[in-house]
Amino acid sequence: MKLPELVLPAGDLEKLKTALLFGADAVYLGGKEFSLRAYAGNFTIEEMKEGLAFAHKRQKKVYVGVNILAHNRDLEKLPPYLQKLEELQVDGLIISDPGVLRLAQKYAPSIPVTVSTQANVTNYEAAAFYRDLGARRIVLARELNLEEIREIKEKADIEIEIFVHGAMCVSYSGRCLLSYYMTGRSANRGECAHPCRYSYTLVEEKRPGQFFPIEEDGRGSYILNSRDLCLIDYVPRLMEMGIDAFKIEGRMKSPLYVASTASVYRQAIDRYWSEPRGYLPEELQRWRKELSLTATRPFTNGFVEGESPQLQDIKKEAVQPRAYFCGIVRGYNLAKRMLVIEQRANFGLGDGLELLLPGGEVLKFKLKELYDEDFNLIDRARHPRQKVFLPFDLQVPEYSILRKVEAGD
Repeated sequence: MKLPELVLPAGDLEKLKTALLFGADAVYLGGKEFSLRAYAGNFTIEEMKEGLAFAHKRQKKVYVGVNILAHNRDLEKLPPYLQKLEELQVDGLIISDPGVLRLAQKYAPSIPVTVSTQANVTNYEAAAFYRDLGARRIVLARELNLEEIREIKEKADIEIEIFVHGAMCVSYSGRCLLSYYMTGRSANRGECAHPCRYSYTLVEEKRPGQFFPIEEDGRGSYILNSRDLCLIDYVPRLMEMGIDAFKIEGRMKSPLYVASTASVYRQAIDRYWSEPRGYLPEELQRWRKELSLTATRPFTNGFVEGESPQLQDIKKEAVQPRAYFCGIVRGYNLAKRMLVIEQRANFGLGDGLELLLPGGEVLKFKLKELYDEDFNLIDRARHPRQKVFLPFDLQVPEYSILRKVEAGD
């Protein structure tokens, strides 16, 4: 059995710090170009420097995605960018294009390479091919069952990383045509418009009377709307197989999502590592409940048990209860015994709130007092990123998450 590295998404510097403080061993991020989340906040070179310093101070790692499928016009700009990443000594590059891999070996030769899930590796010969090209690790395609994953791990002699949580793409490991066809934004260049989340009605004009067995509501049908992957139940089996890294999707998600998923999978990994027996029902129930608070769609185990009839969220089911990201702890005013909160969503007096702390502890309370920056009593925090003060007897860590749990829409 191997202790896997827990790898979390970092859409910006705030999420990087949140992920690492809540239990990630490493984060993956993108620069302002060449990464597959063009509309995440992403990082300037200076922000990468700050993120690397924050991570390395805690003996943790930062991987940089350079995983677009490059066109000729990209090739002139890639060498200086790769050289800069070499100078920064980032901990790894995530690459899907063989041409980019070749350039990385020339212009960032000391940086280990992880082959992206976008490369669609589904067999041990493909994994060995990338190993022979110099890759250190492969992020396997999501479309694999446990036996296939095990066999690749045993035969390919390369580190294996798999996605264990997050949004699923309707196309093969992200290679989707829909976005470019409908909006002119290429998924393979980080610009996906997520048209698989749109509502559709299905018609085939030459086959009257033959209908795809779908259900729909007043807004249409959701046959392309994939469920969210959740493999919390499979953590022990994957650890026993010797998987090197567990990856969570979500560079576009909120700090609440990052904190919640990092905390749960950290607990699950550490629990099985220290006490290698099956999880208790109450443990799984607690973890599933926490993960569901930030899920936008119902969960699926994907392909790990083979073909699944539960991959698509046909009914577009509401996930309840839902947690709403209200703010993030920025400090503690010891003299006044107040938490300093940076507001992210409207909250105020009378609301039932929770603080999610690094380590997974949740503190519940009802808000009775709230003050603005001048310590004037206010009834609500209404303005984006407004700094407010909240009386609290306990000094909780910075980057703790303030949230409100409601039944949903």
